[in-house]
Amino acid sequence: MKSSCLQMPFIYFSFVLAFLAAGCHSNPPGDTRLVEIVIETGEGDIELEVYGDKAPESVKAFLAIVDKKLYDNTNFYRVLNNDNQPSNAPKAELLQGGLWNPRKKRPELPKIPHESTQVSGLKHLQGTVSLAREEPGSASSEFFICMSDQPGLDFGGANNPDGQGYAAFGRVTRGMDIVKKIYRKPETDQYFDPPVPIFSITRK
Repeated sequence: MKSSCLQMPFIYFSFVLAFLAAGCHSNPPGDTRLVEIVIETGEGDIELEVYGDKAPESVKAFLAIVDKKLYDNTNFYRVLNNDNQPSNAPKAELLQGGLWNPRKKRPELPKIPHESTQVSGLKHLQGTVSLAREEPGSASSEFFICMSDQPGLDFGGANNPDGQGYAAFGRVTRGMDIVKKIYRKPETDQYFDPPVPIFSITRK
């Protein structure tokens, strides 16, 4: 009896420590410094981290689309590889997805202020997730995943005449094998034939 009484404070203390440790590793509601994401595709799941502390505008906009479930039942539809780009232009290796659909009008979404890699400190390395765009500040919903290190997509890189590069905001943490499997799917003129389904994109 005496020994069990001595053990109780120790057990309680251990429980409190475990509870506090768990709390230290979980983000409170509204905290977007680091958010884990799951992309459920027809080929398997892809897990991401997005970095609201480094690219706050990009992450805020991406999460708003995720939370509204607008990415549900969309596609990975475009692929850039060494064989489907002009030989005299800087090349990229990436997989692109989002709301674009030639048979369906996209919802009107706010344009995202451009956060270059010079601003965010992120780089377009293998597995980096970034926003597709035309002019700087024109991105809204389309994103891509880098298949290899792509310095030409960074600020000052050769892939954009304006020199502003693209807005990296996250990276693949699990499922790069799924990304590579999708990347190898049949394509015609840079577009998957057929597109690869994205069933949902959700917070983990």
